[in-house]
Amino acid sequence: MSNHKVAILMGSASDIPVMEAAGDVLNELQVGWRMAVRSAHRTPEETVSYVRKAEADGVQVLICGAGMAAHLAGVVAAESLLPVIGVPINASMDGLDALLATVQMPPGIPVGTVAVGRAGAKNAAWLAVRILALGDKDVADRLAKAKTAQREKVLASDAELQAKLNG
Repeated sequence: MSNHKVAILMGSASDIPVMEAAGDVLNELQVGWRMAVRSAHRTPEETVSYVRKAEADGVQVLICGAGMAAHLAGVVAAESLLPVIGVPINASMDGLDALLATVQMPPGIPVGTVAVGRAGAKNAAWLAVRILALGDKDVADRLAKAKTAQREKVLASDAELQAKLNG
């Protein structure tokens, strides 16, 4: 069993620059992860095999990024009982096609869907960490510290702004 709690899949190597943002967040929060390129359409058997192996290795959350038809998250959700978070990639139509393909799942095949692109990849990682924190106190503690740091950063920015405005 590995220490990778999150698996990040993407439909194409061209999605790597977007999906790396999820890995960055997971690194920041010290959550183990793995990444692979798998296509719902071009490598369906390998995709299912990857998901099965990830489950057996102890992965607890799957993040799937795909553009255009964006069926990867849905195929993965159909083949797994693990939580699946879909990241629509802007490959065409400003990502609208990928967003709709990711969010419009049939009943019983849920895919938690986040924003299009890098912001979505980051939020997919944040959501994965929140899911993991439900059963892992260490992850919950790191998540709480990260939220506090975000709050302090915003308040420091406001203090700088107020000092600048009030001379």
